[in-house]
Amino acid sequence: MKLSEVSVERPVMASVFSLLIVLVGATGLAFLPNRELPDVDPPVVSVTTVLPGAAPEVVETSVTQPLEDELIGIEGVRHITSTSREQASQISVEFELGRDLEGASNDVRDRVGRAQRLLPEEAEAPVVAKRDADARPILWLALSAHGYDAIRLSTLADTRIKDRLAKLPGVANVILAGERRMAMRVWIDNRRLTSYQLTIDDVAAALARENVDIPSGRIESQDREFTVRTLGELSTAEGFSNLIVAEIGDTPVRLGDIARVEVGAEDERKLVRFDGEPAVGIGVVKQSKANTLDVAAAVKAEIVRIQQELPAGVRLDTAFDSSVFVQRSIEDVRNTIVIAVVLVLAVIFLFLRRFRATLVPAVSIPVSVIGTFGVLYFLGFSVNTLTLMGLTLAIGLVVDDAIVVVENVTRWVEAGTPPHEAAQRGMREISFAVVTATISVVAVFLPLAFLTDTTGRLFREFGVTVASAVAISGFVALTLSPALCARVLHHSGPEHGVKAWLETAFQSLIDGYQRLLEPAVRRGGVTLAIAALWFAAGLLLLFQVPREFLPSADRGDLLVFTRAPEGATLAYTDRYQRQAEKIIRDTPEVRKLFSVVALGIGTPGLVNEGAFFMMLAPWEQRTRSAQDVGEDLRKRLHRVPGIQAFPVLPSPLGRSLGSSQVALVVQGAEVKQLDRTTQRILERAREIPGLTNLRTDLLLNKP
Repeated sequence: MKLSEVSVERPVMASVFSLLIVLVGATGLAFLPNRELPDVDPPVVSVTTVLPGAAPEVVETSVTQPLEDELIGIEGVRHITSTSREQASQISVEFELGRDLEGASNDVRDRVGRAQRLLPEEAEAPVVAKRDADARPILWLALSAHGYDAIRLSTLADTRIKDRLAKLPGVANVILAGERRMAMRVWIDNRRLTSYQLTIDDVAAALARENVDIPSGRIESQDREFTVRTLGELSTAEGFSNLIVAEIGDTPVRLGDIARVEVGAEDERKLVRFDGEPAVGIGVVKQSKANTLDVAAAVKAEIVRIQQELPAGVRLDTAFDSSVFVQRSIEDVRNTIVIAVVLVLAVIFLFLRRFRATLVPAVSIPVSVIGTFGVLYFLGFSVNTLTLMGLTLAIGLVVDDAIVVVENVTRWVEAGTPPHEAAQRGMREISFAVVTATISVVAVFLPLAFLTDTTGRLFREFGVTVASAVAISGFVALTLSPALCARVLHHSGPEHGVKAWLETAFQSLIDGYQRLLEPAVRRGGVTLAIAALWFAAGLLLLFQVPREFLPSADRGDLLVFTRAPEGATLAYTDRYQRQAEKIIRDTPEVRKLFSVVALGIGTPGLVNEGAFFMMLAPWEQRTRSAQDVGEDLRKRLHRVPGIQAFPVLPSPLGRSLGSSQVALVVQGAEVKQLDRTTQRILERAREIPGLTNLRTDLLLNKP
């Protein structure tokens, strides 16, 4: 082949080609994001609307239903799932896999804007957000202190921490959980109110009328002008108490006459604790294309600087860190790649028994591996466990072409041909074979890039990685490898010592294989019968092996979701949440525990629901896996009488927290009939062996 001949004649050109591949690959690697798995989530757009003080039934009829009627007609909608609960409506619109998320979100915004005129005046503006696998916090921080109430902690988190974390590179959003903003709370005495013949509306109107800053213009003179302000906003409890609500005759009725005014929290329906101490949670959400490990490292470095500036006694701790498992997974696969390279080179050296000959395939490995990252970058992929696994597999493939080149050129050199001429002759014989072998392997893995279902999207990056590495190795085998052979190979004399012993051993191995092969060839029918039986046994075992989309992995963390009966108060839920918290803290594998009641990110939380985020001890410091710890907790938490507890292993895919592996949707027009049917299904489901967690949610669905 002409390319090989030119490379032998111009080795500098062949070297420059390989250096260019390495340069592009190294540059791409520097900008590639790190993830645990490829992004396989379908496009999902959520619509969240808050209607303060409304019951679930009112939310469903006044907010959810009008929005659903508009959203159902959007092109490419696969499912619409809505949840109407106290004060909040949440609608998730899932589109087909091929739908562009940006276009889908724009369509949803248009339809929501069209339906907004149908919503109650009291409803807050609907929030439309794109949702993907990265839309949940990768880090939860806990701000706690002795002697600080939740209002002071929330103020610290909002004014001195949130903005500093939000401006870090790669951070998309910073969420505050369990925050309590300062507000003026007015406790009205109904008897005194009615004695003045006033109503709640009168009080509300007075607050809206009197507690305002009014623009008052300016005063101008010949040389100076002054802006006039009318300071009408009240900031103290005493000022609110003196506010005049109405006048009865000549007597003013002040707010303090009919109510008790005090400074308090705007919302007291959320609780957060870290390791048993009251805290405010700070969740860090990374940008969809940002590097998980870089974002986590930047946040942790900023935490150290923030801690030095916080008041004495205030602590900012990492309560939950999902990047640890990603980092350890990538490190493990990287170590596997290094081990694979060493083993491949060791095997090559044992068979070739020449250091110079081993050098040629040794060079092709890093060029092919590093160059692959350039392809991944231009295709918008990421560095994840599957792409790294693809590189691990590719190491055994990328050396094949180089080994074929080295072996054939070595044969000519050992026959007495000068290395330069041997490289030319050897490549004329095998160039077509190298190209054919490369195309054959690429043809096996590249079709994965054209699969469109969830499984295909998951393994797309894996297939492209292997195909790219093999394609690059084929190019290197046609350029750099013959150029190296022409300059590093030379005729070697008879082998002695260990090399001679290895040659004898390999010859014995060849002889043994030939003796084994002879009866198999002579009795071809028996050989085919054994192969058929082996194939049949494999088919039978195929149906016996458990099947799952992704295996459960010990990620070093664990979630527990709790639920109290409908109508339970915050105090009730928290009382039993504390009992569950004590059980979890007594578990030796648990290192950090983040407890939440009524999380409600972006919406008012449900006071009868809670969650535990726990970090387990490092893998090498414990004997039980996360699955074993979760099963043990399930049994022990079952004894807590007032709540249901569901230990959950976090999903590696972008499903929402606490999502089930299997979900059953029961649809109907009557809520009461749905509840009766669901209870019968639950009774039958509890009889299924191996079924541990059962949860029910009343959803309003439109498939």
